[in-house]
Amino acid sequence: MDLRLDALSVVTDGRSLVRGLSLEVPDGRIVGLVGPNGSGKSTALRCVYRALRPSSGTVWVGERDLARLEPRHSARTVAAMTQEGGVDVDFTVEEVVALGRAPHLRGNRPLGARERDLCTRVMDRLDIGHLAHRGVLTLSGGERRRVLLARALVQEPEILVLDEPTNHLDVRHQVGLLSLLRGSGLTVLVVLHDLNLAAAACDRLGVLCEGRLVASGTPAEVLTTRLVGDVFGVRASVVAHPLTGGPQLLYSLDPTC
Repeated sequence: MDLRLDALSVVTDGRSLVRGLSLEVPDGRIVGLVGPNGSGKSTALRCVYRALRPSSGTVWVGERDLARLEPRHSARTVAAMTQEGGVDVDFTVEEVVALGRAPHLRGNRPLGARERDLCTRVMDRLDIGHLAHRGVLTLSGGERRRVLLARALVQEPEILVLDEPTNHLDVRHQVGLLSLLRGSGLTVLVVLHDLNLAAAACDRLGVLCEGRLVASGTPAEVLTTRLVGDVFGVRASVVAHPLTGGPQLLYSLDPTC
């Protein structure tokens, strides 16, 4: 299912956080939002998973206005993993993951055999199956991030929204998570700070600066020395990845740059 942000703007306390953002995420594709801190990336995502109502503009899922969907229907269509989506109660891992099925259940109906199997398969795929009976408050930051992603995936959404999903993950689990996204077939909108990870994982990138979309295209089209310098304020050389041929950035640590 396509996701489309149409002239999206967010104004809070007289300050424009997102300004006329239009961006399309085609069905089954991964689109990354990148940009400096405070550029509006997370704010735009909050509009997509309905934590924030835009001041103007529309979020379209397929041909439907997301704001007009019944909440349960919306939760079946869009799943989110947020930066703030921690768990403050010491549920077990399997209990937290099972919460992802809530939009599909009526009343207090327990999970059926298919749903329990789904939860188990997703936990195993994210390398947290061995933690199923552990309390989430005993886990490391990276383990908790994988639990929250598992909860989102067992919703079986058509659209997945992720805000910095690789935070706290070691290299192996960063690569594993992004590989999972590549093979998921889901429509994915993801915020990433690591530009090299974004280049490897995303079909297209949108670059935000001060709430505006300043560039959009494939990683090779977007991640240029000039753009990285203008938007992020650093000097970088762009080289071809030796295995994929995709763009990779080599940063200068010269403080005079």
